[in-house]
Amino acid sequence: MLGKIIEVEGNSVSIELLVDVDAVQSLVNLFVLMNDKNRNYVGEIQSVSNKTARISLVGEFVDSNFLPGVSKKPSFGAKVNLISAAYINKIIGIDNVNSRSEIQIGNSVIYPDVQVGGRVNTLFSNHLAILGSSGSGKSCGFATLVQNLFRKNPFPKNASFVVIDSFGEYETAFRSLSESNPDFVFKNLTTNVRQSQNVVKIPLWLLTLDDLAILLGVKKVTQIPILEKALKYVDVFARKDESILEYKTSIIAKALLEILTSGRAPSQLRDQFISVLSRYNTEMLNLDTPVNQPGYVRPLRQCLLIDESGKIRAMDLIIEFLNDYIKEDIVLKLPDKTYPYSLDDLAYALEFALIDEGILRNEVLYNDIYYIKSNLDSLCNSSDRMFFDYPGYISELDFMKTLLYEGTKKCQILNININYIDDRMAKNISKIFARLLYDFCKGLERRASVPVHIVLEEAHRYVQNDNDVNIIGYNIFDRVAKEGRKYGVLLTLITQRPSELSETSLSQCTNFLLFKMIHPNDVSFIRNVVADITDDTIERIKVLTPGNCILFGPAFKLPTMVKAIMPNPAPMSSSCDVENLWF
Repeated sequence: MLGKIIEVEGNSVSIELLVDVDAVQSLVNLFVLMNDKNRNYVGEIQSVSNKTARISLVGEFVDSNFLPGVSKKPSFGAKVNLISAAYINKIIGIDNVNSRSEIQIGNSVIYPDVQVGGRVNTLFSNHLAILGSSGSGKSCGFATLVQNLFRKNPFPKNASFVVIDSFGEYETAFRSLSESNPDFVFKNLTTNVRQSQNVVKIPLWLLTLDDLAILLGVKKVTQIPILEKALKYVDVFARKDESILEYKTSIIAKALLEILTSGRAPSQLRDQFISVLSRYNTEMLNLDTPVNQPGYVRPLRQCLLIDESGKIRAMDLIIEFLNDYIKEDIVLKLPDKTYPYSLDDLAYALEFALIDEGILRNEVLYNDIYYIKSNLDSLCNSSDRMFFDYPGYISELDFMKTLLYEGTKKCQILNININYIDDRMAKNISKIFARLLYDFCKGLERRASVPVHIVLEEAHRYVQNDNDVNIIGYNIFDRVAKEGRKYGVLLTLITQRPSELSETSLSQCTNFLLFKMIHPNDVSFIRNVVADITDDTIERIKVLTPGNCILFGPAFKLPTMVKAIMPNPAPMSSSCDVENLWF
């Protein structure tokens, strides 16, 4: 017998040790069995002194099955013994490493012969967080998890993992899975614009107003209406078909009327009128369109001449002429995503929207909106525009198929390497893909029939407490965290700085792989945000060695310290070998 109970307080039991602690192995973190009147309580030794030990109650054995949690506490007469090896696997181990229902992550640090992992359904049907300091083993832990999943026989052919790969480190770890399984499909997209193939391409017309607001860095709610009008106009101006000609002409005529009735000096009216109509015109309405007058016909540009008195003599005639082109029953609608347009088309439409709204004549409003125009112009003139130059029209459904399939074969892992762009564009692209995937899954006729896992490496760079909530009313990652599970959209957040994460997103994670974490802000953040985490677990993550982690959450029987299996091949996440490079 190990000892006898001398105190029961809360969820802890203290025992007087009946063994010589100097003559036995270290007792800390070993499991004990407390037999008490046909009830078998299980506890984990948390601390040991020379004569006593403190034990945390973790569960019970009922009919030879281990059940986490206890409803009663053992009495002082309970017999306390170290648990036998036969029972350890039932407490922390997995029953069958080859089963499709369980997945191995590693072996117990305390009981090295025990394989430890989680239940596949509970692990992957909830949001997962993999947290740890740099070099603690996060990337390898995630790679091991995925490799062990897809090396099962049969393997999960209908799985969909979309990995936002911050450093381009996972391609080596996952591509090789197809060598042992020809039905496994790995696809890699890159932001390296110097490559000719597999560069990230997003059809611009599939972006929503919310996406564009984020992409163009909208900072004020007052900037949204002008961007919304530009989005409505781009659908008109980008089209070349005849059916839209009258629509387009009416919009231009209305804008020209706004200029003529603005009350500015005649020379200013004429110059602005000519400038606008030179850039925005149709076959029906341009500077050379004939204007009929009694007795003769002259082009529109000649009607803008200023007479000796300094007035545009034909002002009334021009206004009447323009009114003939205006169709009052035309109502602008947001694009229906059935017609392609480019960044240049969007810039063209935004300029016209500024004219139409009279913002060019309002210095305060112009300065407010110029920020958006400047960002759009910068995007049009940067290498980043390549990500939105999609080759030809594609529908939203077909685009999603190109992401989740490779031809007719299901793609199990889509790796998006965003290593070659700055943090701002990386965050924008991550949010756009997250929104597209969320809307796709939400729109499925049968809810949660196509589960998609969005994996964010270095998640603290993207999943932040952004201003999105104040601008568009929500943060897409927070929305996925709160609502995505019922639609089959799951997040995996991998980060070394959890304190920089959105508190909402992390709080929705239920399963955790906790690697070594020492920064006090991060440790405190985990303690405050993660439900049900104990002080013992918090203290353990401060002293873990690299490659060891604590599995925590409903997918695991108990919070368990594990030595993770090294992935083969490993991701390209190792530190620089300074010694060999130097010498």
